[in-house]
Parts: sequence; structure tokens; C-alpha cells
Amino acid sequence: MNFPSTGIATTRLNLRPATEADAPALQQYYAANRAELEPWEPLRNDSFYTLEATQQRLADMTGQMAAGNALHLFVCQPDTGAMLGQCSFTNIVRGPFQACHLGFSIDRCLQGQGLMHEALTSAIDFVFSHGQLHRIMANYRPENQRSGRLLRKLGFEQEGRARAYLKINGEWADHILTSRINDALN
Repeated sequence: MNFPSTGIATTRLNLRPATEADAPALQQYYAANRAELEPWEPLRNDSFYTLEATQQRLADMTGQMAAGNALHLFVCQPDTGAMLGQCSFTNIVRGPFQACHLGFSIDRCLQGQGLMHEALTSAIDFVFSHGQLHRIMANYRPENQRSGRLLRKLGFEQEGRARAYLKINGEWADHILTSRINDALN
């Protein structure tokens, strides 16, 4: 998927691919949002938050993107370039499936302002039109009502509930399974 070199501009944001040079910004983002993200992510030890570990994650992300298996985007402020959030389209599978998984987060101080909806609307449009994917899947914990509302607003439909689906914050957690179909490919 060839992403525009200038990124994707929305009304209030700019989306751009993650690069290895983003390590300090990503490390700061995770440190600032650690308590907010912990209930929704795998258990992280302190080494996850180091610059070295962040650099390795970014190297892995850029490798996945180069291989066509993922698209990792940072949601940035247009004028300063400051990182406000992130969204990732991972586990891209081609062939008859043509699908991926969506993950996202935004700085805790910016929640409830519609910024993630704005970012994901443009990112999903890009992935559907340029990536030619048929299905985007997004799963969330039932307690995460904010993510559930956002996904419904973005056109994701609930497909089921998976018991003990992922090990989140050290415990197996149920998840609501949703997807959005690219109707343009029918």
C-alpha cells in the first residue's frame, strides 16, 4: 500500500506512517497514557516503556509495512506534528480473505472530541480504496463502551462475542467481534 508522502490531511489532523525516527514521541505517548491503556492491552512490564524497546517495536512496524502485512499510522497535529494517537491495520491477509485487524488509541486528554472518528474515517477510506481490502475487523472488550460506540458510528457491525479471546492486562478477556465490509468491492 503506497501511502502519500505528505500523509493524509483531515480537518484537524494529519495521518502518517510510523517511522523509526518516531521512537522518542512514541515512548512519550505510551508513558503519558500508560494508566489509560493498561486495561485494554496485554500486560506490559517496565522494559516495554524504554526507548530501546520502543525503537525495536518501530523497527518491527516498519518491517511489517515494507512486507505489506500492516499499516501503522500516527495521528498527528498538523501544525506541530505532535503525536496525538495511533491506528494500525495489522494481520493483512490477501488471497480470498482480503482482510485485516484494526487497533487504535488516542491521548487520554483528547478523548471525546471526535478526533479518533475523524482519523479512522480517513484511514479506513484509504485502506479500502488503496489497499483493496474487503473486510476490516475490530474487536473490543465489552466494558470498553467508548470503543464500541466509535466502531458502530464508523459502520462496524457486531458479528459475535468470543469468550476468553485475548490475554489483556494479564487475564483472558471476552471480546465483542465486529467488522466493516468494503461495499465498493462487491
